[in-house]
Amino acid sequence: MTDMTSMPSSTTVLIVGAGPSGLVAALSLLHHGFKDFVVVDAVEQGENTSRALVVHAATLEALDTIDCGEEIIAKGNKARSFNVRNRSSKLVSANLSSLDKYTRHPYALVIPQNLTEYVLGEKFKGYGATVHRPCKVASLKRNENDDHLTDVTFEDGKTITAKYVIGADGARSVVRRMAGIGFTDPKTGEKGDRVTNLAQMVLADIVYEGRDNNDLEFLGTMSPESFFLSIPMPNSFNDLLAKNGQEVEGQIYRIGAGVPLVDGEIPHSQSKEYLQNLVDRFGPTILSSDASVNPNPTPVRIKEVIWSTRFRTHSAIADKGFTRLGGDELQGATVAADEDTMKHGGIILLVGDAAHIHSPAGGQGMNLGIRDAVFLGDALIKHINASASQPSSVDADYILREFAEERHKRALEVIAFTKNLLSLMGAQDKKISWLFPISATTLRDWVMWLGGKLGFMQSRMAWEMSGLGRR
Repeated sequence: MTDMTSMPSSTTVLIVGAGPSGLVAALSLLHHGFKDFVVVDAVEQGENTSRALVVHAATLEALDTIDCGEEIIAKGNKARSFNVRNRSSKLVSANLSSLDKYTRHPYALVIPQNLTEYVLGEKFKGYGATVHRPCKVASLKRNENDDHLTDVTFEDGKTITAKYVIGADGARSVVRRMAGIGFTDPKTGEKGDRVTNLAQMVLADIVYEGRDNNDLEFLGTMSPESFFLSIPMPNSFNDLLAKNGQEVEGQIYRIGAGVPLVDGEIPHSQSKEYLQNLVDRFGPTILSSDASVNPNPTPVRIKEVIWSTRFRTHSAIADKGFTRLGGDELQGATVAADEDTMKHGGIILLVGDAAHIHSPAGGQGMNLGIRDAVFLGDALIKHINASASQPSSVDADYILREFAEERHKRALEVIAFTKNLLSLMGAQDKKISWLFPISATTLRDWVMWLGGKLGFMQSRMAWEMSGLGRR
């Protein structure tokens, strides 16, 4: 825990949240030579869960611009292809090496979120910087002496005054709520808004036993009732767990599966038996614990569960990523202030899950948040410099407004992409029509198998997943 007395009473930039987006926002500022900021986080210890797992090419390129890419790459596994199959055979393979014409990172980097946070945190500490913990925001209000500043008060009563407040505090963002910014699902009216077999999901980090499984690949499995994922984790993840007092022997895998709604609610704590049942029902037969199903001589079983979680898949986006704090009457409101009011408040910016959330389909969430944060650093420096040379800082607000509008547009594109991907992976096993008596999942598998035979389709899949067209 950081000694709270060391936190200053004022700063130019206050970053609320020290997850990947918050740390990258700070590192982006440091890269530009700017040090007048404070980072706070509500929890006493970071790097808590492995949730997000993949860093894509577009994100690695963004991190390269602030000299943060190489350290992360060194800790991850470079997945140069991923395979999608049904339970018994391969349907399609996307060869990410096709991206080598567009990027120096023609792969997906497999690295758990807590390891990414650790690497970013070490880089941050290398600048002599500190995350102040635990600091839970209790209120935001205008400074009495200067309307362009915001007083941020924490639950322990301490207050810090800032010109810019960056909300990087997650999907339940206190900064967003107190700034009166709405957060709703951008309904597209497309197929991606349909209920799927992936409305509720489980993620877990496990160790298999039963055979030498070090050759198990990065694969997704489609079935009529669910989608199942199994991804080998880098050995550096074992090292991080050992550093935190949790020794794990053997290759760790991330598994994920949709749980059909007819099964009822997912238990709060998922047992090894519960997870094994999901593997046996929805995973490829080569991972089954049933000897009569598994084509290999020795069935594969879950030996150890390291971490697991459950969640509902849904999407939401903030009404705006940039605003100026309204009067006291707006605290906790969900309506925007009028233009005259908002011209004089302190600046509020949102990045990461505070600005947008969506399903984990395609591993896009953390990537989008990190790119938000990298580009925010550049936009902030431009605004700070422009404000210093103009009579009113409001005259420079077009810089942050354009940044926020561009990131909002990118977020909408990613949300639409993940909704459609979720609809494809979680298609329900229903007959298309009485004129065409074939199930939607069977047709999906046929189309994917055929598409997998076409090189341009594989390249298109790799391009879409990489984020290079949605930086």
